[in-house]
Amino acid sequence: MTASPTTLQALRRPRLLTTEVLAGIVTTLALIPEVISFSVIAGVDPKVSLIASVVLAISMSILGGRPAMITAAAGAVALVVAPMVREHGAEYLLPTVVLAGIVQILFGVTGLARVMRFIPRSVMIGFVNALGILIFAAQVPHLLGVPWLVYPLFALTLLIVIGLPRLTKAVPAPLVAIVVVTAITMIAHLAVPTVGDQGAVSGGLPGLTPLLVPLNLETLGIIGPTALSVAFVGLMETLLTAKLVDDLTDTRSHKGRESWALGVANILAGFWGGIAGCAMIGQTVVNVKLGRARTRISTFVAGLFLLTLVTVLSDVMEQIPMVALAAVMMVVAVSTINLHSIRPSTLKRMPLSETAVMVVTVVVVVATGNLAIGVAVGVLLAMVLFARRVAHVVTVGRTLTRTVEGDAVVYTVRGPLFFGSSNDLVEQFAYADDPASVTVDFSAAQIWDASTVAALDSVQAKYADHGIEVQFSGLDDHSTRFHGRLTGNLG
Repeated sequence: MTASPTTLQALRRPRLLTTEVLAGIVTTLALIPEVISFSVIAGVDPKVSLIASVVLAISMSILGGRPAMITAAAGAVALVVAPMVREHGAEYLLPTVVLAGIVQILFGVTGLARVMRFIPRSVMIGFVNALGILIFAAQVPHLLGVPWLVYPLFALTLLIVIGLPRLTKAVPAPLVAIVVVTAITMIAHLAVPTVGDQGAVSGGLPGLTPLLVPLNLETLGIIGPTALSVAFVGLMETLLTAKLVDDLTDTRSHKGRESWALGVANILAGFWGGIAGCAMIGQTVVNVKLGRARTRISTFVAGLFLLTLVTVLSDVMEQIPMVALAAVMMVVAVSTINLHSIRPSTLKRMPLSETAVMVVTVVVVVATGNLAIGVAVGVLLAMVLFARRVAHVVTVGRTLTRTVEGDAVVYTVRGPLFFGSSNDLVEQFAYADDPASVTVDFSAAQIWDASTVAALDSVQAKYADHGIEVQFSGLDDHSTRFHGRLTGNLG
């Protein structure tokens, strides 16, 4: 792993500090329209989501386990809470968010975040590719049914974002593009859709979110399912994003810390803002890939700049053309997709099962608009295909030895024995034809679960029916202890 600069190193080096600050500003500008859009989905005031995003970004920049990853009020959470808000009202959001935060804290402190290591590479690639498609598709409406002036501005934004890095990387190209296009729009008084058209963002800071519902079992019944969904969807999206940033930066992050920190941040956002959030994948890619940020400074600046925009510069923020932000996010979307994974030459070399898992993950995510559901389906399919594949790697060889003292048979079992591979094990022995001396050698096999022990008990019982006492040999220490503890006790 390469060593990324620390926060202290960035503070002491003006060039690094400038990079981090500018990356944070660009990320904030990319964040605003999506946060406002997600507030509409969730059924809450846009300012609620913006203030919650300020709290989330600042608190996670201090507490989180993955530097440079931006956390804000996200679409995944908005989709989950929307049905509850529609049915019961926004006043149930505060206890829901607090309960979700508690679950996330427990998830982090108990070490359950380590389960992310079991997400296969094919699912991760499908997740990234689906993310790119969703980000791109979300920008398309900003280019449809709009004044013709939008299209020259769109082309200019793309030209700056793609072309400027070839001349200089001293300033993030997306920031230059947004500033230039906004200036042109304001100076020329061009009538094009702006951030302000998405929802009101001006006004003073809100106070603490009031608790307007009773804390009783009825409330728990209303908020419980939604809170668990918020907790797990937020964790999944956050931890997957952390893994993506790990790969992009060739560094490691602390997933357990990221989990409990997200819980703390969501509780804070619930009390001062009112809605939960999680990692924003597209904006994180903007921060890390386009902005080249590597430390907590960028995300801290993003939170502070968003706060400044909401409270002081809201009039300026409302003038930013949506087409400029859409063009930037489209470039992010294309760069997010793993193009190597969909090349014909790559697909020819990849096992069909791996490609199927990737495609199913992409299809489910795009169809549902929910990254968490797609990942869950992809992991489940990968598990099924893995179990099916491993079920056929166990082999049983039979060797018959004839001696003066009598005939003997040795069966050699090779491969991992678990519920998928051991169910057919009982059928691999010639019970009626074997002589009185039968040994089963497990030197090249391992017992993984109770299903295997039950299968071996069946083998012994079938040989006993023929008056033969079979011997098991070659079990490793773990398999010996596991078999000894369960054999004869499984019914």
